[in-house]
Amino acid sequence: MHNMAMALHNMGYQVSGSDDEVFEPALSRLQNKGLLPDKFGWDENQITPDIDFIILGMHARADNPELLKAKELGLNIYSFPEYVFEHSKNKTRIVVGGSHGKTSTTAMIMHVLMQQGINFDYLVGSQLEGFETMVKLSNAPIIVIEGDEYLTSALDLKPKFHWYKPHTAILTGIAWDHINVFPTFEFYEEQFKIFINSIEPSGTLIYCEEDADLRQLCESSFQGQSDLRIAKPYRVPQHSIINGTTIIHLNGTNYPLQVFGNHNLLNLQAAMMACETIGISETNFWQSVGSFKGAAKRLEKVFETEALKIFRDFAHSPSKLKATVKAAIKQFDGIKLIGVFELHTFSSLNAAFLKEYKNSMQGLDCAIVYFNNHVFEIKKMQMLSPEFVGEQFENVEIINDKAQLIQKIKDELRSKSVLLLMSSGNFDGLDIKDII
Repeated sequence: MHNMAMALHNMGYQVSGSDDEVFEPALSRLQNKGLLPDKFGWDENQITPDIDFIILGMHARADNPELLKAKELGLNIYSFPEYVFEHSKNKTRIVVGGSHGKTSTTAMIMHVLMQQGINFDYLVGSQLEGFETMVKLSNAPIIVIEGDEYLTSALDLKPKFHWYKPHTAILTGIAWDHINVFPTFEFYEEQFKIFINSIEPSGTLIYCEEDADLRQLCESSFQGQSDLRIAKPYRVPQHSIINGTTIIHLNGTNYPLQVFGNHNLLNLQAAMMACETIGISETNFWQSVGSFKGAAKRLEKVFETEALKIFRDFAHSPSKLKATVKAAIKQFDGIKLIGVFELHTFSSLNAAFLKEYKNSMQGLDCAIVYFNNHVFEIKKMQMLSPEFVGEQFENVEIINDKAQLIQKIKDELRSKSVLLLMSSGNFDGLDIKDII
């Protein structure tokens, strides 16, 4: 939401906003633009008839006093994705959906478009190198959108990506997530079917055929269709790993990459096919993407010496965790591999869902699962015992004390190693300096 505020400010709009709390980095970034509210909290007196429109974030509840006042005054109220679509009605819309890899794939497309000098708008879920904000709105003819399946707002409980009506859609895979919102896999899968059906009549669906559930869903969705939509499957492109560098092979030419792992290679292939739909050749794509270093916290290298490499990764669902672990095992064959996973999301802290993580850290030389008991209190969830968590994962060490975690990592780093820190959180404020 703060990125949307900055994007509208950059377009020349007079922007104001409210929230009960604002944290870093949003606080400083809003302050630098002169957009930080004078005070935190909700005040219905800030909602006046001269406001052209309001954009409603997911954080605001249905009984929010400012929202109620806006409805009473009959003001135009948009949800975040609804406004993005409203702004992009006349643009070519590329939308990246899927349970995993959305941010990385969107970032790859953005990087190539920037390298090719193409003017475009965007919405992406991570701060990227070379881009001031996570949202850009302008008069550009193209918009690249990360299509999140999470809910739109308190007034609109459908997934955000149902709003975007893509001309080119990517689906990276389907792996059950957000169980607090989608209680069954079938219900979760149905949201992706609706997304497929929302593609513009002459649009293109690019999907990962290595995901059996996704392949079946896409093939069934396109059977007997009467419009001109096209479905294009993709797989891992031809490549090799030489001295720790992944290299793409195309028509006798080698293109070295700065990212690695099959999941990144799949994302790159999807991004390449999406770029082709707007006129970028395969050769130009691979030439341009070679300088892409990855999105923040997506197998992001945060420390490196000859003896140690440390990566942070946003892995939190079972499928993301498995993909990250497999990528590291393949890339760093013969090097000690330590993986630390933090239970932090609603799903990962749910006793019934935890069994989905079984064997997700298999193959690591040292596998650690960390959680802080305080997180259960914050999320008002039933506390889990270390013994129960360990039984669900198998062959992992369970730690729920930060000091103990730091000491354990230090003990394991006494030989040449690669350390993976995998979480949607921050390990209770763990600093890399604490462990090196």
